[in-house]
Amino acid sequence: MIQNRKSALKKENGAFKAFMDKRWFWLFFPLAVIYMELVLKIADYQNPFNVGLIYMMLFSLSLGIFLTMLCTLFSPKTNLTLAKVISILFWVWYSTQAVYHSIFRTFMVLFSIQGGGDAITNFWKAALNGIWRTSPVIILLFIPSLLLILFGKKFLAPRKTNKGFALLNIGASAILYGLTVLIILASNSSAMSSKFMYFDSFNPDLTVNRFGLFTTTRLDLKHTIFGFEAQIPDDDPIDTSSISSSETADPTPTEYEDQVMDIDWDSLIANETDETLLKMHQYFSSLTPTKTNDYTGIFEGKNLILITAESFSPYAIDPVLTPTLYKMQQEGFQFTNFYTPLWTVSTSDGEYVANVGLVPKSGVWSYYRSSDNFMAFSMAYQFRQEGYCAYAYHNNTYTYYKRNLSLPNMGYIYKGLGNGLDVKRTWPESDLEMMEKSIDEYINQQPFHVFYMTVSGHMDYTYYDNYMATKHKAEVEAYYGDSVSLQVKAYHACNIELDLAMEYLLQRLNEAGIAEDTVIAISPDHYPYGLTDEQFDELAGKTIDHNFEIYKGVFLLYCQGQEPVTVDKLCCSMDIIPTISNLFGLEYDSRLLMGYDIFSDAPGLVVFSNYSWMTDEGAYNAKTETFTASPGVTVDEDYISTMSKIVSRKFTYSARILDYDYYRVIFGADKSSAVDPVPPVA
Repeated sequence: MIQNRKSALKKENGAFKAFMDKRWFWLFFPLAVIYMELVLKIADYQNPFNVGLIYMMLFSLSLGIFLTMLCTLFSPKTNLTLAKVISILFWVWYSTQAVYHSIFRTFMVLFSIQGGGDAITNFWKAALNGIWRTSPVIILLFIPSLLLILFGKKFLAPRKTNKGFALLNIGASAILYGLTVLIILASNSSAMSSKFMYFDSFNPDLTVNRFGLFTTTRLDLKHTIFGFEAQIPDDDPIDTSSISSSETADPTPTEYEDQVMDIDWDSLIANETDETLLKMHQYFSSLTPTKTNDYTGIFEGKNLILITAESFSPYAIDPVLTPTLYKMQQEGFQFTNFYTPLWTVSTSDGEYVANVGLVPKSGVWSYYRSSDNFMAFSMAYQFRQEGYCAYAYHNNTYTYYKRNLSLPNMGYIYKGLGNGLDVKRTWPESDLEMMEKSIDEYINQQPFHVFYMTVSGHMDYTYYDNYMATKHKAEVEAYYGDSVSLQVKAYHACNIELDLAMEYLLQRLNEAGIAEDTVIAISPDHYPYGLTDEQFDELAGKTIDHNFEIYKGVFLLYCQGQEPVTVDKLCCSMDIIPTISNLFGLEYDSRLLMGYDIFSDAPGLVVFSNYSWMTDEGAYNAKTETFTASPGVTVDEDYISTMSKIVSRKFTYSARILDYDYYRVIFGADKSSAVDPVPPVA
């Protein structure tokens, strides 16, 4: 009997082995997708084991079952080849995203591939460095493909299945997917809920963390093909009673006026038939505007030179290496708590925020998408209404990020490399040369407004492939010696060129006798992400918090002869347009911009690309869903919930302003309403 039982067990084991020899492949794709998602999450997030892990595993299982079915429909040889191709494609995509995230601190969206040609030209060396830095992750991500290559003909051989079993797999995949979506639908509708992230917004950082990369890519593809509109809640009022006002001003109500324009909201609401536009009218008309203040109009009638400086940082300002920038910082407005968030789609988003005062729409190039809109609050349009001429310059390829469409639409006469700005083609190009070859076009056409997008501060930060770093190598080597890394020295060297451009600009303004009649405003498009975290810490001379502090930027606002002013209020690049509009006494409506006049009594607020935010009370990290209060501050859940709602509304309504050309709607502008950007010279 014992012998019979042993024979039976041996027979059963043999049958099981024979059965599994043909079916280990069933486990391959479900486990491979989950594995790759986990590798990516662990590589890019400090705490990947959150509620998103459940959603990621469910979506991955659904996908894995579907891929298994797909690779069992044909002959064994064809099935194996197909499985290898799919596996390698997944490896390439996940590795690409890991490299992209290591460079830009966000995930790549499909829309950005449109700029692939320019990106390859300017970023291929950064990509190589990123590949080197993430090589351990890339190797780990390749393990599933390697297993399939090594064991695909034996243990992992995908056999051919019958149609009935294929239909069963499709059904199981669909049921699992549907179940996951139902669980998401059952979650609450708060600003950072899974339901909100999946259906009502699109932010790659948050969706990868919550649902996984594949689901994020699927949502991105859907939005790219069919478009996407963030949904406006039907009935979710915001109670702002828990939000305190800033104490930077002490206004007397009778002295100051609301910063609003004459908009007939009642008529717009009564006559609107589009449900979305109706909600927008109701929302904007319900907001509390900021008021005029002691700084309103102090620069009225002066010229304005607005500069978005490539990868500029407060740590680039040095009394020896960049004395002109240091002088402008010390003698102008000193904004000690200014932040420049990095946005999700492209670096042009930082330029967009500083020029229009709105949150960029995720998944598209917002600057490019605005190129057919009526940009009522762009500096060019506002100043043109006052009789100013308006010029814009960029010392790199003039079509990059479609600036040849967006900048003229904002009201500028625009010149870049290849379109009238004849600077020497190097990498990167010279800010000083851009200034030398442009200033004569406007310096005698007062009043003027000029916008510059610089490029000298661009990565990579080395001597052998960065012309600006090589040009100023001697200065930084003499100053630093061997005390800091090559990358930090190269970064400083690049910014010497920006400093020389500012020195030349001030010299020409003084020679023309208009230095005290010209305001210069400089802010970054983003922090220098071309430096690693360790190199950035070295640049700063301290260990930086890489959740928030890394985005602490610099806003230079300078007019020769002014008294220095220190501004400690929390502020960000989104506040630049309303602040300058107020300082120049321009007519604007503070309810229609997402930033606030820094000198108003509005509470300080910094909004980050992943719905995180900072106020005087503390900082909320949307990735970890944690709030860290400022020292000595205590807030309740109502405050956190209210602020998260306010922030999410800024994303939603900024996107709707862009999608619906909303300024054209409320102001009734038509395509022929623009004025000549260069008024006749008297």
